[in-house]
Amino acid sequence: MTVLVTGGAGYIGSHMVLALLDAGETVVVLDDLSTGFRWAVAPEATFILGDVSNQELVKRIVAEHGITAVIHFAARIVVPDSVADPLGYYLANTVKTRALLEAVTAAGVRDFIFSSTAAVYGMVGIDPVAEEAALAPISPYGRSKLMSEWMLKDTAFAFPLRYVALRYFNVAGADPAGRTGQSTAGATHLLKVACETALGKRPGIDVYGTDYPTPDGTCLRDYIHVSDLVRAHLDALTYLRNGGESGVFNCGYGRGYSVLQILETVKQVSGVDFTVRFAPRRPGDPAAVVAKADLIHAKLGWQPRLDDIPTIVRTALDWERGLDARRGA
Repeated sequence: MTVLVTGGAGYIGSHMVLALLDAGETVVVLDDLSTGFRWAVAPEATFILGDVSNQELVKRIVAEHGITAVIHFAARIVVPDSVADPLGYYLANTVKTRALLEAVTAAGVRDFIFSSTAAVYGMVGIDPVAEEAALAPISPYGRSKLMSEWMLKDTAFAFPLRYVALRYFNVAGADPAGRTGQSTAGATHLLKVACETALGKRPGIDVYGTDYPTPDGTCLRDYIHVSDLVRAHLDALTYLRNGGESGVFNCGYGRGYSVLQILETVKQVSGVDFTVRFAPRRPGDPAAVVAKADLIHAKLGWQPRLDDIPTIVRTALDWERGLDARRGA
């Protein structure tokens, strides 16, 4: 049984490849390297340069490598960019997912795991949000992912395909063994930017909004270590192989941390008191986005191992320190 990982040269995808290999799986990576890095793909995996919407290529990969499951990460993920380029996001995230689904179902693949997002919920309240909450995405990014969830559901009804869609909350950190991490230049994720600032790669960091209805006035988010996230995908793969029904699951820890709490932790772990600037709220930022994660524990048996903000920060900092040398390798 071989697993196809699309987008396996990216941040989360490269961690997924390592986790699969560590579990004894045979892995094929399909990536166009538009945002990923060839060096981030573990050498034990088979790497194929290509686009997930190339249906003949996908069918050939399935046939030649005996693909039985697909884990689909390939996507564009920056919310402000999706507002500026909605058609580009619908193409990358929705149209290409449709093409991939058509190809793998025609080729007989039965198990499909999809990288979704908490952005499908939109402007949620302070309380943790459950899978059955109203879906009202406020960005083309969130809508493009929700449309893909709908396609998966309809496809699974019409074809012998079972799927798990995992709605990620705020993914952070890096492989504790230092094998891969967040490597994208100009990344916008809070923890990535904070680590760059602590290491002198940025002059300071902006905090957008200090008047939210939260304990310290800054936004609350549910931060999940990337290694725990990919472990949830392994649990989803086992679940599907054992005959589990298709479903959608939140992937978070169920606890929120404010922007200021994250920045203070980065300062403490790094030992650097870097510059923090305060700015007005950004349009569309919810006050809090925290997962209600009961379902993934109950159905998939997922148990986090790195549910600790200092640990998440430490692994991110360790990766960031060696990243320049890695890029030049």
